[in-house]
Amino acid sequence: MELSSLTNQVASQASAQASAMASLLLLRKTLELQAASIGGLIEAATPASLPSNPPNLGNSVDVVV
Repeated sequence: MELSSLTNQVASQASAQASAMASLLLLRKTLELQAASIGGLIEAATPASLPSNPPNLGNSVDVVV
């Protein structure tokens, strides 16, 4: 093989590796941002107070047909 083709292959592999590392860092950052936004959604979905139903409501079920 010629020296120029070897240097081209090495440069190509280095470029591919750099691109893969950039993609991996982008994926990690995306996952971190999604985890943070999910945490906010879960906190917003929890009820702020207990239901204000009367205490006798739902204590028995009438099953007469």
